[in-house]
Amino acid sequence: MFRSSFFRSLLGLATAALLLPACQSGNTKQTTARLPYLGEPDVAAPGDTVYPRIPSFTLLNQDSVTVTPATLAGKVYVADFFFTTCPSICPKMSSEMLRVYEKYKNDPRVGFVSHTIDPEHDTLPVLRDYAQRLGVQNAQQWHFVTAPRDTIYRLAGKYMAAVERDKTAPGGAVHNGAFALVDTQGHVRGLYDGINPQEVDRLLKDLPVLLEEVAPGKATAAK
Repeated sequence: MFRSSFFRSLLGLATAALLLPACQSGNTKQTTARLPYLGEPDVAAPGDTVYPRIPSFTLLNQDSVTVTPATLAGKVYVADFFFTTCPSICPKMSSEMLRVYEKYKNDPRVGFVSHTIDPEHDTLPVLRDYAQRLGVQNAQQWHFVTAPRDTIYRLAGKYMAAVERDKTAPGGAVHNGAFALVDTQGHVRGLYDGINPQEVDRLLKDLPVLLEEVAPGKATAAK
């Protein structure tokens, strides 16, 4: 179903990143009780390794509020890419993301960003209705966001999510189900298969590890 070599390459990169926590390489930074940094690092100078960050963005959420990196300042967040009319993996992704959200919805240190890859159909009212049907009544913590299609697709690659245009597919695109865990500095620290409950269980185990790293000693998620 995934036709182009570009998409297959990006899908392979995302799959490899999903395996990184189990088999560390020189492209990650790992210490006790810390998650790896994912992505290809730059060595600016001996002993000075710079890990990639999510670039600046300007998006619009379901409440018609602009979302930028400043919106998420000081937060750990989980990002994914979906579309509301997706007949295949998106309902499962949303169900699994909702499971994480329910555990952390009262924790101001944690945010969620779901990017539509079909902005022509997924207008703000459509995104708002979709969010509310999931039980997310406002965008205070979980942002369902839109932007021009090219902007979203470029951003997807930075999160190591595989997204590609496909006029023959529903919504005009195909994608994988990656969930990206991002730290307060914009580094991707975990990648998970959002349609696999065991992978999402791993995300639920990794989230408090990252929270302890960025805010040591603070309370864990509300029960």
